[in-house]
Amino acid sequence: MPEFKIVVAGCGGMSHQWIEYALTRKDVEIVALVDLFEDVAKNTAKKYSLDCNTYTDVSTAIKETGANVVFDITIPASHKNITVAALSLGCHVFGEKPMGESMQDAIEMQKAAKESGKSYVVMQNRRFNKQIRAFRDLVQSGEIGVPGFINADFFLGPHFGGFRDVMDSPLVLDMAIHTFDQARFISGANPISVYCHEFNTEGSWYKGNASAICIFEMDNGAVFNYRGSWSAEGAPTSWESSWRVVGSKGTAIWDGTHSPYAEVPIPTEEHQFLYNSQKVEATLSYSGQDGHFGCLDEMFASLIEGRTAETDCTDNIHSVSMVYKAIESARTGKKVYF
Repeated sequence: MPEFKIVVAGCGGMSHQWIEYALTRKDVEIVALVDLFEDVAKNTAKKYSLDCNTYTDVSTAIKETGANVVFDITIPASHKNITVAALSLGCHVFGEKPMGESMQDAIEMQKAAKESGKSYVVMQNRRFNKQIRAFRDLVQSGEIGVPGFINADFFLGPHFGGFRDVMDSPLVLDMAIHTFDQARFISGANPISVYCHEFNTEGSWYKGNASAICIFEMDNGAVFNYRGSWSAEGAPTSWESSWRVVGSKGTAIWDGTHSPYAEVPIPTEEHQFLYNSQKVEATLSYSGQDGHFGCLDEMFASLIEGRTAETDCTDNIHSVSMVYKAIESARTGKKVYF
């Protein structure tokens, strides 16, 4: 019998990656699909030839199937209710980001996980990439000394249409959590304060502010500077952002696409105005799967090995707090503390 009996909550576009992953595992069985519109769930079951029941209520699905894991791939407004209900019924929860629609939601969800004794783990797929993991290792190896200034540039011009075009803070609320989480991952540090300035540039097709500059002070003394725009036509960065980490002995670079590297001064006893540098290539040692599949591998491994997952809610709450504190700063025009 499969070890993990899965209820999939939310059968929209993003769910298909999760379902396709589940179908690759022999220890997983999808026992139910849940969607507010049951026809959507039925069509998804038909698409993947799944012999399972469909529901409009996650609690009923769990009780009738004996599930022990819920994939929460619903919209953010539903995350709290789905997660708390699933945890209370004895299920582990693997959920899409963000944890909740507010910081208070995230706090209550973390509390529910602790009280239930079950795992609540959040999808942060952009950690699972051989380049970023090599970049993290390079920054933390001591090769560039003590990291003090972390910079990420994110400039793209996607024309989504739909809800993003009319939402408040579309960049920070919908996308920046990936970069914020990456900054924590790379630095091994958590934020202690933020100042954020949101704005809209001429020609932006978004109703809400689609550009932002954020300055985070981190608890290891480093400063993380985020510059981003979702209405930047031409010369796009990678979706992974373009990174520069300045340390006490050198600088690490990753353009979000190619292999990261560092440049450190060439040792010399002679005083120089600008020192010559030598290039240090990062070691690409990560052999796991990329993106969603890599994060899901980690989620299941944590349950099998009886340990806390890398993107457990107790860790991810620091990333989601960066989003909500940045928005608070932008709206108040003040520096905000965590």
